[in-house]
Amino acid sequence: MRRALAEAERAAAAGEIPVGAILLGPNGEILGAGHNAREAVADPTGHAEVLAIRQAAAARGDRILTDCTLVVTLEPCVMCAGVILAARIPRVVFGAWDEKAGAVGSVYDLLRDGRLPSPVPEVVAGVCETESVALLRDFFTARR
Repeated sequence: MRRALAEAERAAAAGEIPVGAILLGPNGEILGAGHNAREAVADPTGHAEVLAIRQAAAARGDRILTDCTLVVTLEPCVMCAGVILAARIPRVVFGAWDEKAGAVGSVYDLLRDGRLPSPVPEVVAGVCETESVALLRDFFTARR
């Protein structure tokens, strides 16, 4: 999570909402890393999770990441939850809950929706939550 927090700090420094993500392989190696870059790349899909997953899939040469863990500073949104399911990532660890757009247990719970065809990923919430919330709070306080 410390590496994901560092990615979130990079996003904040670039004027992006401070969310960072890393994708870990089965031995804990970092396969992909990303931070929000929607403004920088003028792309609505430029979320930290999507960028980290794209990088890992490219590194692996495979869109299926069944032995990986996604670590992200903020609860994934609906779009990111869909990408997680499409990549068949079995474990998601996140820091702060997103009470406005979260799709992994707060507003929605897409990852654990048994109606979807993908295996149900394990979800671990609240890891470094205080640090994750502080980054977001400080970013939005400075913008107001």
